[in-house]
Amino acid sequence: MTSAGPPDILLRIVAKRRQRYGLAPGEHDLAGAPDAAAAEASAPAVAGASSGPANPFLAALAARRGRAIIAEVKLGSPRLGSLAGTFDPEAHARSYAENGAAALSVVVEPDSFFGSYELLARCRAASGLPAIAKDFVVSVRQIAEANAAGADAVLLIASLYDPETLRRFAGAARRLGLAPLIETHDRADVEKLAGGAWELVGVNNRDLRTFLVNLSHSISLVPQLPAGALKVAESGLHTAADIGRLRQAGFDAFLIGESLVSSRNPGMKLRELMER
Repeated sequence: MTSAGPPDILLRIVAKRRQRYGLAPGEHDLAGAPDAAAAEASAPAVAGASSGPANPFLAALAARRGRAIIAEVKLGSPRLGSLAGTFDPEAHARSYAENGAAALSVVVEPDSFFGSYELLARCRAASGLPAIAKDFVVSVRQIAEANAAGADAVLLIASLYDPETLRRFAGAARRLGLAPLIETHDRADVEKLAGGAWELVGVNNRDLRTFLVNLSHSISLVPQLPAGALKVAESGLHTAADIGRLRQAGFDAFLIGESLVSSRNPGMKLRELMER
């Protein structure tokens, strides 16, 4: 008997997100989002710039380009289970700010990552750092909730959308003053960005379908990423050598989660990661 392939964790998480927002399978709620052409027109022409006041998240990454750490707070994951009660998320967020993080990431998805927008608001206030809401966006309501919680940026996972839907969600974020971080994982994701103006593009080293990590795979995508975008390496980074390798490959910023969340001294761990 041949074994089935690994379960698609991403699809399960997204299905639950749709249930919470009253959406049918495969449906996206784009009510009020600009059309693709208007969304494209709203994109900054230069990384770190905007049509109005500088977005704090973009500005923080641009100011430390090549050495910008986005330090993450999350209360668990499908792989780790719940971490609730094992650490103080607000203390972690403060420690990140005190030890050189450029920005904060907070995972707000509640069912598999045990987060909330209220967690984002508390950690944003505790740290004073510009923050990104990490979620699995299926509705513009999530973008509005991120904005209300004090987020400066929002994650959009390219594999969840066709190119037009991706542009419309990005436009909805920009309309509220949030910078959209477009997360890619493979060539098909990157191809969805063709011809567009993107200020912030990430490569997730962890395949969200299987949760396996491969830094070399992500490095191979760098030449294909939009030239004008700030480039963010996400997940699976545990050492200063990992960050140095990705910096050499052309990444500008580094989103680090588990190695910080699981550390008894996140400030010291953050300084170790920034040594090179």
